[in-house]
Amino acid sequence: MDGKVVMVTGASSGIGEAATLELAKMGASVVMVSRSESRGRAALERIKKSGNESVTLKLADLSSIESVRSMAESFQAEHTRLDVLVNNAGLFNLRRRVTPDGYESTFEVNYLSQFLLTNLLLPQLEAAAPSRVVNTASDAHYGGRVDFDNLQGERGFSGWAAYSNSKMEVVLFTKELARKVKGKGVTANCLHPGVVATNIFKRGAGPLRPLLKVARLFLLSPKSGADTLVYLASSPEMAGTTGEYFYKRRVRRSAEDTYDEELASRLWTKSEELVKQAPVQALR
Repeated sequence: MDGKVVMVTGASSGIGEAATLELAKMGASVVMVSRSESRGRAALERIKKSGNESVTLKLADLSSIESVRSMAESFQAEHTRLDVLVNNAGLFNLRRRVTPDGYESTFEVNYLSQFLLTNLLLPQLEAAAPSRVVNTASDAHYGGRVDFDNLQGERGFSGWAAYSNSKMEVVLFTKELARKVKGKGVTANCLHPGVVATNIFKRGAGPLRPLLKVARLFLLSPKSGADTLVYLASSPEMAGTTGEYFYKRRVRRSAEDTYDEELASRLWTKSEELVKQAPVQALR
């Protein structure tokens, strides 16, 4: 990975931090994206102990379209190429929360902002071809669905359903992106990291926090969860592989709905509308 520029969202803890560390050890110039400056800088210092000083931090709140745009513009002012984009950030909420943009937060953070960020950075990805997009999904997507009449969970909100739906959207997005960039030297794949002891469920757990502390004793370490992500981002074996869903470094068949190209196309069009017609010239 020497000379490769990699961006990782959700890089201040858990799988994102573990993946950043492994990629930095391989020699990549990693741009860490964090919502929290204090946690981001603490993680940055830990990772620099790997001996790679070419690791930097950018701040972005994925519950804000404006923040995502601003971070992308900052990156573009400094870099002409991006070899790997890892969309890893995510959250879980027990209760329905609406962002300042007016969107349900699980939907915006786990899916919509990552859709936007990928589109904004496509010129840099194409400039670095062959390049890769790696999206952290989840086996929770098997229980998800895309209901365009209830996309924001306005009716009968369930935290688990919202999370599962967002991961279904990530898988659909990955497959549609792979189709749209075919022939441009950019691949797109997604993965289930396993059930990992991270902070993703902590923020919205509320009264379930004591149970989560016990459950963490039986979960995978962030390093183990990051293994397939790092493999997809760096392995020569993955050159040319695109539009697939992985678990433990192997292709796994995703939910049947994720193979519905009409559904994926409709979700893409709706997502463009929701991010207020983000510039996606590279796809037109």
